[in-house]
Amino acid sequence: MLVKVLLIIGTFFFMEFMAWFTHKYVMHGFLWVLHKDHHVTRYSIFQKNDTFFIIFAVPSFFFMLYGANAGFDWRFFIGLGILTYGFAYFFVHDLFIHQRIKVLRKTRNFYLLGLRRAHKVHHKHLKKEHGECFGMLHVPFRYYKK
Repeated sequence: MLVKVLLIIGTFFFMEFMAWFTHKYVMHGFLWVLHKDHHVTRYSIFQKNDTFFIIFAVPSFFFMLYGANAGFDWRFFIGLGILTYGFAYFFVHDLFIHQRIKVLRKTRNFYLLGLRRAHKVHHKHLKKEHGECFGMLHVPFRYYKK
């Protein structure tokens, strides 16, 4: 049981690195065509950028499917870790930061305010070059300062 929990937690933290890497080198690289509207379009419910939800969901689905078919082996729990990160990403990025649904608008939480500041700095760049702060949950300490 402990190994399964550690697989979920380890995968969750690995996904933060994957999100940073994918955001910096793929979304701000050769798939900018899908990510661009996220930087320049405001107040849109759906964007081309939402395609990345599917791109990340597919491996999670297949890990869980094949892992479940093999008696809930290690693959299932890796898929669950990816899924858990996906839920965290949705709640933090889409709901909290971009306010697709108005929640936690007046928070005073030190960590959440740092996340919001870092993301705002990231979005000040409207082109794919010169971006900064590509992660989602891990934010450099300088963004926690007022």
